[in-house]
Amino acid sequence: MAMTIHVDIVSAEAEIYSGTAEMVFAPAELGEVGIAPRHAPFLSRLIPGEVRVKVSASEELPFYVSGGIIEVQPHVVTVLADTAIRAKDIDEAAALEAKRRAEEALKDRSGKIDYAKAQAELAEAVRQLQILERYKKHKGSFEK
Repeated sequence: MAMTIHVDIVSAEAEIYSGTAEMVFAPAELGEVGIAPRHAPFLSRLIPGEVRVKVSASEELPFYVSGGIIEVQPHVVTVLADTAIRAKDIDEAAALEAKRRAEEALKDRSGKIDYAKAQAELAEAVRQLQILERYKKHKGSFEK
């Protein structure tokens, strides 16, 4: 049996996941990190992206996080996310609509919009759609 590490993924609204994993991958501020059992302790900001929890050789759970913090201890990984959503629960229609609205806002040259906010919303919607697409493409290897 492979060594495991306990993983908690929590958003401002609720606990999204709590369980064991063989490996965790997360979008840390300075690049993606891979965390195995007995990893050296560290604390890092997370950027919007995908957290993948490898439960076993044949099961992987993908999550979208909008940012937050990851704390790693030798036997525990805690993801404190601003927003966290299981890939299977991403609302594709809402993400497509958010993408459309952000693209429209960025085309507005009147100066009446917050371009940084529109760019962040566009990036968030695009990343959610990418994670959902990856989930659909590899659904057979996820969540067995």
